[in-house]
Amino acid sequence: MAAMRNFLSVLLLLIAVSGYAQYKVADVKVQGNERTTTNFIKKIVRLKPGMALDSTLMDQDIYRLKRLPSISHAYYQVFPALEEGTYNVYYGVEENFTLIPFANVYTSNDGEFAFRLGLQEFNLFGNNVTLGGFYQRDVFNSYGVHLRAPYLFSNKLGLAVSYQNLRTQEPVFLDNGTADYRYNNKAFEVLGLFEVNFQNRFEFGINFFTENYDYLFGETAPNVPQDLEVDKYLLKLIYNYDGIEYYYQYLSGFKSSLNFQYVHSTSGMLPEFVIGFNDFTYFQRVGKRGNWANRLRLGLSSNIDTPFAPFAVDNNLNIRGVGNIIDRGTGAIVLNTEYRHTLIDKDWFVLQSNVFIDGGTWRNPGGDFSDFSDEQNLRIYPGIGVRFIHKRIFNAIFRIDYGHGITNMGAKGIVFGIGQYF
Repeated sequence: MAAMRNFLSVLLLLIAVSGYAQYKVADVKVQGNERTTTNFIKKIVRLKPGMALDSTLMDQDIYRLKRLPSISHAYYQVFPALEEGTYNVYYGVEENFTLIPFANVYTSNDGEFAFRLGLQEFNLFGNNVTLGGFYQRDVFNSYGVHLRAPYLFSNKLGLAVSYQNLRTQEPVFLDNGTADYRYNNKAFEVLGLFEVNFQNRFEFGINFFTENYDYLFGETAPNVPQDLEVDKYLLKLIYNYDGIEYYYQYLSGFKSSLNFQYVHSTSGMLPEFVIGFNDFTYFQRVGKRGNWANRLRLGLSSNIDTPFAPFAVDNNLNIRGVGNIIDRGTGAIVLNTEYRHTLIDKDWFVLQSNVFIDGGTWRNPGGDFSDFSDEQNLRIYPGIGVRFIHKRIFNAIFRIDYGHGITNMGAKGIVFGIGQYF
């Protein structure tokens, strides 16, 4: 009897789904939006009037809406329309506050202190256009602005442009020691944005930039200039796969981001090269309040023996507590793993603790793959942190992390920032 009841239940479900698919969409309506325009939401959802009523397609639209910076939650409702066999579909949204400041601050045990402050609007004109700018103090002053409109031309095609003027004090690693240079990078970038579907996206474009290196102090070498200015351009291709499921501060699933660049140079001191790296991230829920988060970066570039190698070991990039660009290489393997546990979860506020291990190793410029196993290149930094999260403001996560090195030449330091580290 139980088997017969199960069979009848499945049969009735199939009949219901079959009949449901024969209904048509009379109109697609939007409710709950105040700052995000109705035309924009209708533009990016796939369900259109006249199509068959498809619950799978509506679920995909909801998933896509939830990923927008301007929307914290979305749902749909279906009501009969005037014409028999047709239905009105209502997409309901709950919006985020999208004018967000951001900050990154770090210290280290040798007294370094640097910060970056900025402001971003993620829903300019109600069309989920991002406009932002930043000011950075890292010994010298820097600034930048960017505009990103992923749905400028259609629900799949957009554009991003940016300009930055970065000035920092950079260590250059020579055979006989280390020199410090004032580094200046002025860059203008244009990218085309193409969305295959809500999980697969491409970015492609060109970046024109000028690099200046001015010697400050430290060791010197006859084959390394003390003043250098080089005009360059780079061609960039980015592919993102995003299979992450979002539930407030909790994430689950897999994401991959591939970044490939060809850099052309006008100077033999900084020759042209190719660089590629892939970030693999994986998240898993642990019980009701836990989240295990992982990021693996694998990167290689042309193996040129130069003190200006592209992969850096740095607080804000890969290893918390290590300091400001303590080493460079032409290859990188970096693993960040952390356990996040929610201590307090209220209507709008979350307090989250964090225990992490950041580790990485690098290939020396002009070296070989055995450098990855050299203990001189290995860095391991365990640490602890805390997160203050506002659930109604997009990316409103204030983080504090303390990392302490346990490998060769280990340092320690505090890293502040807005948003999760990865």
